[in-house]
Amino acid sequence: MSYAGKNLKYIRKQREWTQEEMANQLQIKRSLVGAYEEERAEPRLEVQEAICALFNISLEEFLFQDLSEKTSSDSESGSGISYLDRRRSMKMDKSSSSAPIVPFVPVKAAAGYLAGYADPEFLDELNTFTLPMLAPGDYRAFEIIGDSMLPTPSGSVIVGEKVDSFKDVKNSNTYIVVSNADGVVYKRIITNDDNKEKLTLLSDNPLYEPYQVNSQDIVEIWKAVYIIHKAGAQPMWNVDQLAGVVNSLQDKISNLKRTMN
Repeated sequence: MSYAGKNLKYIRKQREWTQEEMANQLQIKRSLVGAYEEERAEPRLEVQEAICALFNISLEEFLFQDLSEKTSSDSESGSGISYLDRRRSMKMDKSSSSAPIVPFVPVKAAAGYLAGYADPEFLDELNTFTLPMLAPGDYRAFEIIGDSMLPTPSGSVIVGEKVDSFKDVKNSNTYIVVSNADGVVYKRIITNDDNKEKLTLLSDNPLYEPYQVNSQDIVEIWKAVYIIHKAGAQPMWNVDQLAGVVNSLQDKISNLKRTMN
């Protein structure tokens, strides 16, 4: 029996690398790392040798020993405790501190987020950070690309707090909306008390038309609480541009209200 797939996943998590980072180290595709770890394919000999060199283990250990059960007499954590158990314990310790842990969903992970948002294994792949100004709560950060929410620049990171019920959605506020139809998007939500079945999503950039999504198609909503972007990335607007944006938004909101009524 070969432990190659199980051991690859274990030692990768010891370094706290994502599959993408591991693939870069081995100079292979990320999909291959996933295939190896899920035991849908066996690493080629040259890949096995590269893994062993990278982690300073023998080929025999990598293939025929379960490294997750192997203990070290000089381990600071004590014998019999696996790395994953220690990491989960560390996360629990951090979660009890004053600063909440924020998993970060980069653009490259957004495609798989819809399938993995509730999967602990997928979430464990995400890097995390803390912000001391956050109140206790359930937070997640998403990288956004595109100009639909200008003046919020492309590449910004939206830190969102989990919204557990549609009734907690505030009209015209900004949210990360995760839906089966559109995946992960950052928009303003326009609510309609007379029609609970649909929500209207509005872009800050008036060049983009608002559109509606079915409530039952939405799997997650995160209220935007902080926006992080590089210094100097914020686009400059002159007074005429701002006046045009405001007038356009007012017209669109008025038209939406007339349509909904």
